[in-house]
Amino acid sequence: MVFKPQRFFGEKPEVEIEFSDREPLETAVARLLAVSDGVDASDISVTATGSAVFLSGGVTWPEEIDRAVEIALSVPGVEKVDADLAAEYARKPDDV
Repeated sequence: MVFKPQRFFGEKPEVEIEFSDREPLETAVARLLAVSDGVDASDISVTATGSAVFLSGGVTWPEEIDRAVEIALSVPGVEKVDADLAAEYARKPDDV
């Protein structure tokens, strides 16, 4: 059996362990989003680069986007948050 070097479409894959400094910040933001009120974070992905955090994915209501950014900014070490979050519904009904 011959083992060839792993490649991803001709490029070497990005190994996450080489960027281990991202993991603590990403984990801290994701955990706080998961336990905080006012946002359903089940479809939010968190990516960190230095002290900047990028949130992507979807939420149910538009108000949750601002809440997610607010929560991410409250994590120590986060200086900037960019969000590419889409709301499933335009606004909450009056009876909710």
